[in-house]
Amino acid sequence: MAAEPAVELTGVSLSYRIPKEAVQTFKEYAIRKLQGRIEHGELLALRDATLSIEPGERVGVVGPNGAGKSTLFRVIARVRRPTQGRVVVRGSVAPLLELGLGFHGELTGRENVVLHGAVMGHSRRDMERRMESIAAFAELEAFLDAPLRTYSTGMAARLAFSVATDVDPDILLVDEALSVGDERFQVKCHARMAGFHERGKTFLLVSHSLPEIVANCSRALWISEGRVVQDGPAEAVCAAYHAWAQGGTPA
Repeated sequence: MAAEPAVELTGVSLSYRIPKEAVQTFKEYAIRKLQGRIEHGELLALRDATLSIEPGERVGVVGPNGAGKSTLFRVIARVRRPTQGRVVVRGSVAPLLELGLGFHGELTGRENVVLHGAVMGHSRRDMERRMESIAAFAELEAFLDAPLRTYSTGMAARLAFSVATDVDPDILLVDEALSVGDERFQVKCHARMAGFHERGKTFLLVSHSLPEIVANCSRALWISEGRVVQDGPAEAVCAAYHAWAQGGTPA
C-alpha cells in the first residue's frame, strides 16, 4: 500500500484584512475605531492552492517577494488557519519561518531552547537532553547562559537553526535559512540537510537562490500572486522562473 502524502492542500486560500488608509498613531486608530471610520480591504495572500507532497520529497518554493511563499509555509505549519480549503499534515513539523522567531531577548540561550522546544511539542526534559548537541552545533557553548539580547543576529540565527533541526522532525520547513552564519557554518547546515534526506525526511525550502533550490530539491513550486503557477522538476521550474524574472514570458 502506498504511503499517504506528508502534506495535502485542497483548495486552500488565505486572506488578510488590511486598513484602506494608513493610520499614523494608536490614538488616531482608537478614535477612528470608536467612530466606525476604519475601512478594511482584503489581501488574498494564497489563492486556491492544491498540492500533495509525498514523504521524503524535497520541494523548493520560488517566486517574487510578496508572492505568498511564506504564507504557504505558515498554513502548513498551522501558524495561520486558511480562510477556505483543507490542510492535512501527517507527522511532526519544525518550521524555520524566521530564524529567531519566538525567541525572547531577556531569556538566556538555554531558556530559549527549552521555550522553542515546547512550542514544537517537546518536553523540558527532552530539550535539556538535547542541549549539549544543540549548543555544540550552533557553536555557542560559551554563550548558552547569556541573555539572547547579547547575541549577534548570526548567533541567534545559528541557535534557531540548530534547535529546529536537532529535534528530528518528520517535516522541516525552511524559509531562507540555509545561508546562516559564515561559509564554514553553511557547509554544516547543508550537511545536516543532506542527513535529513538520507533518513527519508520531508523538507520544503523557500529561497531566492535558484542554484540552492536546484542543489537541494528534486521538485519546485513557482508561486506568483498567491497562485501555484508551475509545479515540476526543480531544474525546469527554476529555469522557467529565471526566464520570467529576466523579462521573458509572463507568469
